[in-house]
Amino acid sequence: MEKRPLFIGSEIYRGSTYGDWHPLRVPRVSTVMDLSRALGWLPAQVYVPSPRAKPAALAVWHDAEYLDALVAAEAAQTVTDAVREKFGLGTPSNPVFPEIYRRPATAAGGSLLAGELLAKGGVVYHPAGGTHHGMPARANGFCYLNDPVLALLSLRRHGVQRVAYLDIDAHHPDGVEHAFGDDPECLMISVHEVDRWPRTGVVEGDTTRQTYNLPVPAGLNDSEMALIRKEMIVPLISDFAPDAVVIQCGSDAIEEDPQSRLALSNNAHRAIVGALMHAAPRLLVLGGGGYNPWSVGRCWTGIWGVLNGYDAPEVLPEPAQKVLRALRFEGNSRGRNPPDHWFTTLHDAPRSGPVRQEITNAIKAVLGETRRR
Repeated sequence: MEKRPLFIGSEIYRGSTYGDWHPLRVPRVSTVMDLSRALGWLPAQVYVPSPRAKPAALAVWHDAEYLDALVAAEAAQTVTDAVREKFGLGTPSNPVFPEIYRRPATAAGGSLLAGELLAKGGVVYHPAGGTHHGMPARANGFCYLNDPVLALLSLRRHGVQRVAYLDIDAHHPDGVEHAFGDDPECLMISVHEVDRWPRTGVVEGDTTRQTYNLPVPAGLNDSEMALIRKEMIVPLISDFAPDAVVIQCGSDAIEEDPQSRLALSNNAHRAIVGALMHAAPRLLVLGGGGYNPWSVGRCWTGIWGVLNGYDAPEVLPEPAQKVLRALRFEGNSRGRNPPDHWFTTLHDAPRSGPVRQEITNAIKAVLGETRRR
């Protein structure tokens, strides 16, 4: 991987929200862009504006009638009861908002472009990607389109055969598994909270399907994730010998996130990305969940630093602190008195702890006999 990592971004995410009380009301990608620039980490030559995918390009996986309904919902800013029932549009989870087509189509366009950019190898970072719940003909779990699926299809279209997809979001990637769970040339690994929506992804280690689901209990700490990384994630991907690795780095498994009960620090995310940097000739890193504006912005900016070999200063420079101090988290108690380190540092203090027996048992259950064959 001698090419300089590329960052796919867009200004469409600045000021675009799902609504005043939706979990995706907070700025995320724009914070990562602003923080990275404030640190001198995002020069113009590595920044790639994301194209907006047209319905014809999205129809490689998504249903044409659904795409028509999504475009129509943006134009009308409302949906009929029939459309809501059939396609899941206009619900509390998947509301109608001004950019209901343009925003997800931009994220999807970035993932389609990533497959093209990685045709000859390299590293691409696309923090707006990771909408892993979208279904072919239905909005699902805040996801109107499934850009990870589109990224995998784009990689295949540009000559990649074997792909390893790792998902460390707090929620199981039901849409991606729907698309690729039975593909023997796609290794799928998901580490997600047990009994958390969408309540799929039960303990599974299937060498025929190349699918490995590890639901973990509430309170997952850095020590436990380190064991999962060393005993399960890295060996499985190494043995699979993929042509490309795609990592969905949802930050909602971090302790301060309101949408899970996990307790990781952002060090866990950076450690996983660092461990897989050279696992394949091509690496695509996506965003995903993340609903605390400080923890998601700091986590994803730190991942961009790892991909470039940058070390964040112990105390952030004033321009970077200014970005973080400008954030607001209205309607959530975590936004009332944010701790000082959310403004002054990029990296959390480690959240180590005991490794519970249920974690080691779950790893053994997922791996079964595969590590001994």
